[in-house]
Amino acid sequence: MARIKVLLIEDVPELGLAGDIFTVAGGYARNYLMPRGMAILATKGAIKQAEDIRQAGVRRRAQMRASAEAQAQVIENVKLLFEANAGENGRLYGSVTASDIAEKLGEVVGFEIDRRKIALGSSLRDLGVYDLELRLMPEVSAALKVAVVREGETWDDANAREAAKAEAEEAAEVEAAEAKAQAKEAAAAEAKQGEEAEAEVDQADDEIDKIAAEA
Repeated sequence: MARIKVLLIEDVPELGLAGDIFTVAGGYARNYLMPRGMAILATKGAIKQAEDIRQAGVRRRAQMRASAEAQAQVIENVKLLFEANAGENGRLYGSVTASDIAEKLGEVVGFEIDRRKIALGSSLRDLGVYDLELRLMPEVSAALKVAVVREGETWDDANAREAAKAEAEEAAEVEAAEAKAQAKEAAAAEAKQGEEAEAEVDQADDEIDKIAAEA
């Protein structure tokens, strides 16, 4: 289908802002942008409205940013506790999803949270404390903490488990560093012994050559 020129009447991610004019594939315009009220054909009459649409978009984005910043202040540093069944290794019998987090966070802050704005690569499947980010807008975000604990445990238990985990990891790093240093020393000693043995062989060869020369 031929490409056509459209005027955006709403901000379209990865395309442009309200009031911008673009030439796009006809199918994209007629099957996606226009049915969703995101764009109209860029006729002469429509183009005359472009500046008004652009200014309206600027005001709308300013309002959205102000709202997002206000929400971010409420969300910032919120701590959520999830109780779950887990095995001895800390692996959950199930998971804590972005939807679970969005629902509980909404209950705490008093407004709806879009789960898609929670920066969570995959569901939480282990006991632990997690630092998460809620991206309200590309330039507005808020940090929050989520703890996943066994049933009946509290934030104190979660923090104690994290401290023990950090201590164990530090001890493992120290042990690994010591083992690496010992291995390096052993290799150096072995190399030195090899050099000394080679020097003895060279000396013996020299003596044999000297005796042969005298004979």
